[in-house]
Amino acid sequence: MAAFPRTTVGGVSVSRMIIGSNWFLGWSHCTAAKDRFIQEHFDAKRIADILEVFFRAGVDTVMGLISGPKLPDAVREAEDRTGVKGIIVSTPSFPTNERTPFEGFDLGEVERILDEQVAHGATFCFPHTSTTDVMVDRCTREIRQVDTILKMTRERGMIPGLSTHMPEAIIYADERSMDVATYISIFNSMGFLMPIEVDWVHRVIHNARKPVMTIKPFAAGHVRPLQGLTFSWNALRDQDMVTVGTMAPGEAAELVELSLDILSRSASSLDLQRTRSKSTLVA
Repeated sequence: MAAFPRTTVGGVSVSRMIIGSNWFLGWSHCTAAKDRFIQEHFDAKRIADILEVFFRAGVDTVMGLISGPKLPDAVREAEDRTGVKGIIVSTPSFPTNERTPFEGFDLGEVERILDEQVAHGATFCFPHTSTTDVMVDRCTREIRQVDTILKMTRERGMIPGLSTHMPEAIIYADERSMDVATYISIFNSMGFLMPIEVDWVHRVIHNARKPVMTIKPFAAGHVRPLQGLTFSWNALRDQDMVTVGTMAPGEAAELVELSLDILSRSASSLDLQRTRSKSTLVA
C-alpha cells in the first residue's frame, strides 16, 4: 500500500487524513442511546485496535480531547504495538461566562488545562469550538480574549490553532494575523452542522491563509464513505486535511484504501457489500 499523503502544519509533518475520536468517546451526533452504546462498549484496547490500523498505514495524526477518558491509554498502546509516534491534535474547552469577553479567561484554569495537554503529549492544542465560537464578535470582526490562550499554548511548546464551526472565525483570525497554524472547520457535502451553504464554506477554506483540518466528512454517518471522501478530497486544497471517524479496524482499513484510490483517481478496489437484492448485478 502506498504511503499516505502528508502536509505540513506549523512546521510539523502530519498525515492528510486525521483520526477523529467522536466515535471512540460516545459523541455520535445521532441519539443518546447510541452515545451510551459507544461509551459502554468501547475501551482503550478497542480504540487501540483501530489506531493500530491507521498508524501502520501512515495515518498518524489523532484529533480529540487527549486528556479525556480512554484516548490517552489507547494512543500509548497503539504506539507500543506499531513503533509509530502519534501526533496529537488536542481540543480542550476553556470555561467562559458572561464576563469572559470583557475581562478575559481565568488564567489559572487556562494554565491547568494547557499543562494537562502537555502532560499527555499534545503537539497541537486548539480551543474547542465551544470556547472559540462564543468569543467571536461579528460586529468588531474579532475573536475576543483568545490571543491569551494562543500565547500560553505557544509558551508551553505546543502549536496553537482554532477549532470552530463558524467560518467567520477563520476570516477574522486571518484578518488580525492571529498566532494560529491551522483551523478546524466542519466541511461535508450535505452541509451537516454547517451554519451557511457548503459553497460558502468551501470558499472560506480555499481563501484561508493556513491549512485547514476539516471534520465530519460523513455528516455523522448520514453520508456514505465513497460520497463523503470523494467530495472532500476533490474539493479541498493539497495542504488541507480530512478527519474521519470509525468504529472498527476494518472500517479504518477501508477508509485508507478508498482515500488512496480517490487521490490517485483510480477505481475503488474495495469489496462491496453483498445483499440478496444485488444478486442480479453479479455473474
